Amino acid sequence: MTDPVDPVDYGPLTALIGVWEGDSGMDIAPEPDGTEENPYYETITFEAGGDLQNAERQTLAIVPYTQIVKRKSNDEVFHHQFGYWLYDAADGTIMQTITIPRGVCLLAGGKATVTGDTTVFEVKATAGETTWGILQSPFMENNAKTTGFTHRIEVKGDEMSYAESTMLDIYGKTFDHGDSNKLKRVK
Repeated sequence: MTDPVDPVDYGPLTALIGVWEGDSGMDIAPEPDGTEENPYYETITFEAGGDLQNAERQTLAIVPYTQIVKRKSNDEVFHHQFGYWLYDAADGTIMQTITIPRGVCLLAGGKATVTGDTTVFEVKATAGETTWGILQSPFMENNAKTTGFTHRIEVKGDEMSYAESTMLDIYGKTFDHGDSNKLKRVK
């Protein structure tokens, strides 16, 4: 469905557009001697960004986003992420680009399914792949290497939940760094 003001077909990404807030987040992070749990709250802003063409043969709908995450314990930002969600209507592919100010970027790909009023997004990326891959600085590669990433978002009306898994090689072990939250659309 297209909007006469914005004729871009955002497909399943339409469900994301808006400002979302959630205060039941949990970050499970690695520590040298185990794990650290950080309860958090956050705001994620998804914007209708238009579309673009690649090589005159592919049209992508663009939804830029910004995610600001604050620890409940001290109200300090401990994660600020920005990127894009992209949709290729020709083959139904969705993509998420992520840039994290630790020297890590990734491009995850997958599909979205729509059932009734529920949209589920599932994307993944793997280090070393030439598509749906992960790029990181030499320091991160040698000290806190991201080896895999999966992200699942479920949107039902004005409610969203997500679970994100970032596989890390850190402190001499493999660690599944997890984040999850439930959010409500506020705008």
